[in-house]
Amino acid sequence: MDRTAWLCVVLATGVLCLSLAPACGAHDHDEDVLDDDLDLDLEGGDEELEHEHDHDAPAPPKTPPPPTVTYKAPEPMGEHYFAESFDRGTLDSWVLSSAKKDDTDEDIAKYDGKWEVEEMKDSKLPGDKGLVLKSRAKHHAISALLLRPFTFDTMPLIVQYEVNFQAGIDCGGAYVKLLTQVPELDLSQFVDKTSYTIMFGPDKCGEDYKLHFIFRHKNPKTGQYEEKHSKKPDADLRTYYTDKKTHLYTLVLNPDNTFEILVDQTVVNSGNLLTDMTPPVNPPSEIEDPDDHKPEDWDERPKIQDPDATKPEDWDEDAPAQILDEDAVKPAGWLDDEPEYIGDPDAVKPEDWDEDMDGEWEAPQIPNPACEAAPGCGTWKRPTIENPNYKGKWKAPMIDNPNYQGVWKPRKIANPDFFEDQHPFRMSAISAVGLELWSMTSDIFFDNFLVTDDRNVAERWANDGWGLKKAAEGAAEPGLAAQMMNAAEERPWLWVVYVLTVALPLILIVVFCCTGKKKSEAPDAADYKKTDEPQPDVKGAKEEVKEETKEAEKSSPDGECDSEGVQEEANDETPADEEDVEGDQDVEEKEASAEEKLEDDILRRSPRNRKVRKD
Repeated sequence: MDRTAWLCVVLATGVLCLSLAPACGAHDHDEDVLDDDLDLDLEGGDEELEHEHDHDAPAPPKTPPPPTVTYKAPEPMGEHYFAESFDRGTLDSWVLSSAKKDDTDEDIAKYDGKWEVEEMKDSKLPGDKGLVLKSRAKHHAISALLLRPFTFDTMPLIVQYEVNFQAGIDCGGAYVKLLTQVPELDLSQFVDKTSYTIMFGPDKCGEDYKLHFIFRHKNPKTGQYEEKHSKKPDADLRTYYTDKKTHLYTLVLNPDNTFEILVDQTVVNSGNLLTDMTPPVNPPSEIEDPDDHKPEDWDERPKIQDPDATKPEDWDEDAPAQILDEDAVKPAGWLDDEPEYIGDPDAVKPEDWDEDMDGEWEAPQIPNPACEAAPGCGTWKRPTIENPNYKGKWKAPMIDNPNYQGVWKPRKIANPDFFEDQHPFRMSAISAVGLELWSMTSDIFFDNFLVTDDRNVAERWANDGWGLKKAAEGAAEPGLAAQMMNAAEERPWLWVVYVLTVALPLILIVVFCCTGKKKSEAPDAADYKKTDEPQPDVKGAKEEVKEETKEAEKSSPDGECDSEGVQEEANDETPADEEDVEGDQDVEEKEASAEEKLEDDILRRSPRNRKVRKD
């Protein structure tokens, strides 16, 4: 096998390995992550060792079981106001609401939705428990006090928790409310109207995927609270609601009024409380005067009809737009006596036709066969054409309105309700965290709630809780090859993509590596470099030299040409002895020498060379 073929094989093997490399390395990557951050319990290893000691004969190799992640409940390390992992299996620190919702039908007004502390249905971490919303089409409300109230002053607020829509989500929320510290706060009467400072978290209904961040701002002039909504994230949130995986939701509020919203530790929305909330925190300094009204003589028309224009005397408004073409002539062969349609002669009255009920039967109409070869049938009528004298209804031309005053707007006055709050971060203090939800889908899993003012504490809590879940879910997922196979089973057209992805590079390698042009006997004129040296006319000179060489061989017994010709060794009488290496080398040297002389002779006989000599 020559070098080109070997190169093709090597490249094809490399492409195949590259296409399968992600599948081969998927599990290795997960194992590296688990080894770095987690404790692994490799089950089954000791049993195999004991089995080898018990039997002298070597046991057949077994595939090691996938690593399982040992769950360890996260512990908050550092300053925090609330931390709940639910791993105690109880709701001792939580209060279920027993209230009823106002302005709602009695059947669904009560907050009687069920809550349970349990593991996820398809848990990859045995022992990891969370709070699960168990009922559908019911109101749910549950809350718990913070360790101490959080006051918005010089430290940031970080709220973090996990959500898993185990059964997907049709219509419902999974947001959390941070309840305002007020003397009358009663968690057992927690309802939708209970005062809160911040509402944050996912919400979905239909195809509207939301990630709420709402805070209630207190008007310093009136003392009334108004909800301020953050802008909608630019990121696509659909996956977080449909993939049935645990996702980490984080809200960071900073004393400089900036905020960040993160999902799985990735920022999906950010902004400033002063500029990126709707409605704005601060009202406009001026407003339109509600008592100002547009004057009756205010003219807002930029154009008017010219009052001095008159209709021309020859303007005929009654002229029709279309008239008969008087120059038209009936085509020759027109069949005036033949109708355009006739009754179908082959049609037969149905047997169940009742003339008393259905009326007199008539054959269906079909195009008249006699008209197929004729230009037309029936009474000929002149065609209509556009009337060159048609002008339509006369209207006076439009001119600029000399009295135009522009579009009227009410005058501006000072806003009597204007205020300027440059520190909206200084919200009302919070003293409790709560979930007040309505959902048409059950089994929504909540876990690892945290309220803190230290980002390091939040990151550590996330790594110990959500990071563990992510690693366990990743370890349990099939490799890339299995995922590709599963995807192809759901969408068979992916097989075409897979085949093209692998086959196309191989085809290109074969085409570019294993095929090529044959080496030409002599260089073309385009192969020579552009120099001032005289170049031969390759085709004509080469043919001329070949003919002279043949004549010289015939005339010379020794196979020698004159000094200006080409010497070429006659090989007809030379024996082909494969074992004589030195003889073969001599033949090759003579052939190479003959080729060099042939090229020299071509250059010497070139018309360009002759021209140079003449010069």
